[in-house]
Amino acid sequence: MPLFPMYERIDIMSELLKIEGLSASAEDTEILHGVTLGVGEGETHVIMGHNGAGKSTLGSVIMGSPEYRITDGRIFFGGEDITELSTDKRAKLGLFISFQNPIEIPGITLAEFLRNALEEVTGKRMKLWDFKKKLYAAMELLEMDKSYADRDLNVGFSGGEKKKSEILQLLILEPKLAILDETDSGLDVDAVKTVSKGIEEYKKRTGGALIVITHNTKILEALTVDRTHILSAGKIAAEGGAELVDEVIENGFERFSGKE
Repeated sequence: MPLFPMYERIDIMSELLKIEGLSASAEDTEILHGVTLGVGEGETHVIMGHNGAGKSTLGSVIMGSPEYRITDGRIFFGGEDITELSTDKRAKLGLFISFQNPIEIPGITLAEFLRNALEEVTGKRMKLWDFKKKLYAAMELLEMDKSYADRDLNVGFSGGEKKKSEILQLLILEPKLAILDETDSGLDVDAVKTVSKGIEEYKKRTGGALIVITHNTKILEALTVDRTHILSAGKIAAEGGAELVDEVIENGFERFSGKE
């Protein structure tokens, strides 16, 4: 008997990302319970919910983090079943995630990391001059000093510069779908505006899809939200359009708590 049951593949090819009945656990604790959602090409989806609702877990599971184990359900990307694919293979297909707490990696500069990542994802070598031209243009957009390119990845970066570094990766790699996990967390108003500008540029340049996990609606102001999903206790408690974001701002998550 297969580990994962077969699900009826309805409209999988019409959606860039399709999640069907997804349950996942960390160690012995199940965190996600039967999550189903779909993201079309070029769409922007927002995932909201109280702390501990499973938002970041969902993003990590979509990206294939080894910290979590899928216990039920399937994930399709571009019509391909990626449920058991490794993270690097998902990245090569066009998936990307920005982390809520970007890690520091001594010994490799920001520029080296980005060039290696770009060549791994595309499978092509890129001339150093062409890469630097692309890199510096993106850094200028994000108001990052060029000297950061030659510093070890995120080492000694402020919280704001780490978040800009994540959006810099987004602009360099140009994925088909980007998951932004609390990218606006801990940023002041000016930094949120700069990061939002980078996200807007990604959308304009690539037409890529977005899943934005957030508490701060400031980052959404420059985006057109197609769908909003409210998570509660690892389940989809409600779904709607941009108006659902406004409802959460006004009334919080109380009415969604415990809803099946």
